[in-house]
Amino acid sequence: MRLQLLARPALALIGCSLALGAWAFGDKPLKVIVPAPAGGTTDIAARVVGQQMSLDIGRPVVVENRPGASGSIGLQAMLQAAPDGDTIVVGPNNLLVESPQVMKLPYDPLKDIVSIARVAKTSYVLVTGAGYPARDFTGLLAHLKARKGRTSFANYGNGTTSHYSGLIFSDRADLGMQNVGYAGSPPALQDLIGGQVDIMFDGMATSLPLIKGGKLRPYAVSGKSRSGYFPEVPTMTELGYPEIQFQGQIRFYGASKLPPDVLAKLQAIVKKAADAPAVQKKLLDVGLEPDVSADTPAMLAEDKALYQRNAAIVRKFDIQLN
Repeated sequence: MRLQLLARPALALIGCSLALGAWAFGDKPLKVIVPAPAGGTTDIAARVVGQQMSLDIGRPVVVENRPGASGSIGLQAMLQAAPDGDTIVVGPNNLLVESPQVMKLPYDPLKDIVSIARVAKTSYVLVTGAGYPARDFTGLLAHLKARKGRTSFANYGNGTTSHYSGLIFSDRADLGMQNVGYAGSPPALQDLIGGQVDIMFDGMATSLPLIKGGKLRPYAVSGKSRSGYFPEVPTMTELGYPEIQFQGQIRFYGASKLPPDVLAKLQAIVKKAADAPAVQKKLLDVGLEPDVSADTPAMLAEDKALYQRNAAIVRKFDIQLN
């Protein structure tokens, strides 16, 4: 467990008038739990937005890393805290719509947890090591077909978008690929670059630095539209695979027991911080697209639809519980 204070007590004087008007829950630090290790995409987003929140409300913000069990350890820690707005979570939306498909959880992700605000979106990208013998998607597909049953795809976790995308692609293109699971993107990408596995659908934030550094080659993105980072790369939908349309989100979460006025104040504070130009630039720099457009009811409706879609994928490919 790692704690980091993002604002010293002296900073409590900054924006004190805003703190008095917009924050009415005392003066102890606001705890933001990140259910992932320090240094990852979610952790970076939490610290960037959290630091701005601290400046805005004149109150210390503490980021606490609670990784493990596909994010459920961090979410349980939040649910066990008092529902007063002093303990919240920052994490990807797969905490609600993917992980629960392959884990038995002591809470209902769509009933016990509420999405406070979305701060960013991210696409997934189909990549190989830079030395792979295919220059574009057409060449990649031909190469994989010629080696049917003798290729593999990496995924960064069982029951994740990375896993789903690889399974669907192998099935639809009749490639007979072997699924190779890893505990996170870094080890999977290391083997991808080294040639131990053939392809991977990875999150933009972890692949982007390696693409820029010439270690990975992108072939397609799985978002609804092309990526602004490399607009020449087509979407999987454009290439004839509309089923492979996945988009990640980074959100702030709270317990569904939060009083409505507390939820509203948290929403206002998170959105204000995420809208700050300096925050948006930092998010873009790490492969995240700033976006605070969705409200809580819209996010819940989206989550319900995604939950059902992912459940169907799990059933079709007989993905087993961890």
